[in-house]
Amino acid sequence: MRYPNPSWMNSDLEFYRSNVRRFIETEITPNQHRWAKQQHVDRDLWNKAGDLGLLLADVPEQYGGSDGDFTHMSVLFEELAYAGDRSFGVHVHAIVAHYLLNQGTEAQKEKYLPKLANGTMIGAIAMSEPGAGSDLQGVRTTAVKDGNDYLINGSKIFISNGYLADLIIVVAKTDPTAGAKGTSLFLLETKDAKGENVKGFKVGRILEKLGQKGQDTCELFFDNVRVPADSLLGGAEGRGFAHLMSELPYERLMLGVGALAAVEMAIEMTLDYTKERKAFGQAIFNFQNTRFKMAELKSQAVVARAFIDNCIEKIVQGKLDTVTASIAKLHMSELEGKVMDECLQFFGGYGYMLEYPIAQMFADARVQRIYGGTSEIMKEIIARSL
Repeated sequence: MRYPNPSWMNSDLEFYRSNVRRFIETEITPNQHRWAKQQHVDRDLWNKAGDLGLLLADVPEQYGGSDGDFTHMSVLFEELAYAGDRSFGVHVHAIVAHYLLNQGTEAQKEKYLPKLANGTMIGAIAMSEPGAGSDLQGVRTTAVKDGNDYLINGSKIFISNGYLADLIIVVAKTDPTAGAKGTSLFLLETKDAKGENVKGFKVGRILEKLGQKGQDTCELFFDNVRVPADSLLGGAEGRGFAHLMSELPYERLMLGVGALAAVEMAIEMTLDYTKERKAFGQAIFNFQNTRFKMAELKSQAVVARAFIDNCIEKIVQGKLDTVTASIAKLHMSELEGKVMDECLQFFGGYGYMLEYPIAQMFADARVQRIYGGTSEIMKEIIARSL
């Protein structure tokens, strides 16, 4: 593949990219079909990635990370997209780590970040509920004080990494009458000393999805799940909504980076196909419609690359704001859906067959406009800034 040359790349990152690519080629690509059938990746993939320092590359070394920055994570997100993989839930895992790094107490950082970094713990975030998706103020899961502990009751749905997770950040209401100010985040260790689910915690079925089939996505149930008071993220009640809002730029840029890389891969793949495939005695690429459409898609991808690279530079400098990150998420996810649809068209009937990567990429792309904040929510955030 002819990869783009991001403005933030340097020789160290090029070396890092080659290591990431080798890991994906060896450990991920050969297993993608099997993981899609079992609906989750193998547990030891996390340990292997942790051993190479890939899981938390942008977390300080003192907490077990690799002491890099968002450019290192961008390389990982790009390479996974270039390989057509949306099974490895490292994206959610990284978000969990950043909640801890930026919002957690020192004791919480020291306890959990090294385990998340080496893969002995897998992270998940339990936000969405059957009646509350993008509307986090509608969360009905509760956490009620009981002595020195809290009792969590409720259910969650569409939880990525939910099947394998060892540590879950649970969004719950500590004061149901206080609206957003009554929301708190809890750190739930899912296993007890015997390696079994903690009392009252149940993992539901792995949900059958349109795409991203190798990524485990589950329902979670909490029935008087007892957690100690020191599991409250940051050590204070009512800070949950603020915690969630503060980490959104990281999450949304991360999704934008992966979306653009998928766009670049789809264009590359389609160019190769149209130059090889013949119709009416000539390569499909030789028809003006094909050339003009591919020129249009390429132009959009190049312009998008300039914007994403600028956002990556800003987040490294600590200057990426929520509105700009929301623009990145909105534009890139919408562009991904458009490009996948138009590229698939050039494959004709073959594009509808799942054995062709473009069909799987088309299916995988659809949820990008939903999770991490829907396109409609992104528009609302942007509109409020106008």
